[in-house]
Amino acid sequence: MNYIISGKNIEITEGLKAAIYDKLGKLDKYFTDETEAHVTFSVEKERQKIEVTIPVKGNVIRAEQVSDDMYVSIDLVEEVIERQVNRYKKKLVDQQQNAAFFQKDFMDDEDMDDEEIKIIRSKRFAVKPMDAEEACIQMELLGHNFFVFRNAETDEVNVVYKRKGHTYGLIEPEN
Repeated sequence: MNYIISGKNIEITEGLKAAIYDKLGKLDKYFTDETEAHVTFSVEKERQKIEVTIPVKGNVIRAEQVSDDMYVSIDLVEEVIERQVNRYKKKLVDQQQNAAFFQKDFMDDEDMDDEEIKIIRSKRFAVKPMDAEEACIQMELLGHNFFVFRNAETDEVNVVYKRKGHTYGLIEPEN
């Protein structure tokens, strides 16, 4: 794997690079040599954050972890990426897709976690036209973490969601 390492408000030391090569190097058995792993370190106040993004054939394997120690964050992000890779492998095998980004030995290994996604409830509702602020108010009134609505300005279906730090996010479709 090729590592593209960058930092925001932090100097990338040789120790951090070594930790990445050591911990994320364990993931090399899953990917081809051409696969790129984008690693971004950032520091905000006491928060030591690492983000890892690995683009693979139309999908993205991504994880971020925050702690008060960057080396702990690196350990945690490696575990999350490994779980996602195994889940993605199961998806590829189930759908009989081309797995060109992964090592052949990994794809032939039958020992994988059986983390099956089960939808246990389905809802239907009218999507009322409103603006994003009104949608946030409706979400709060319902006590949910997200809310689907029709944007009155664009007439597109959008989603508002709660973010950390008592802020909100808006998801809009791309045309």
